[in-house]
Amino acid sequence: MTLSTHVLDTHLGRPAAGVPVRLDRHMGDTWSPLAEDVTDADGRLSGLPAPEPGTYRLRFGTGPYFAGLGTATFYPEVSVVFTVADPGEHHHVPLLVSPFGYSTYRGS
Repeated sequence: MTLSTHVLDTHLGRPAAGVPVRLDRHMGDTWSPLAEDVTDADGRLSGLPAPEPGTYRLRFGTGPYFAGLGTATFYPEVSVVFTVADPGEHHHVPLLVSPFGYSTYRGS
């Protein structure tokens, strides 16, 4: 079906616009890049390739995002690895970030 993500800056209480995001798929012993883009003004990234069954990784460039705000961060990158079992379902991966922490969950 579809894959989407949404990045929210919990430090500022607003969407995280301009975060570089890369989607990779685990293939054998390596990760193969599938797509790269940046989050929009609402912190969203849509239009990612429809996933097939397998293991995927979303890599969020939190370092460049916080550097653009003039803010130091402990986590220059956040990688979220997840498994797609049923490609017919929608897969939404939200990320909540601050300079010194992050959280994620399977959204709807």
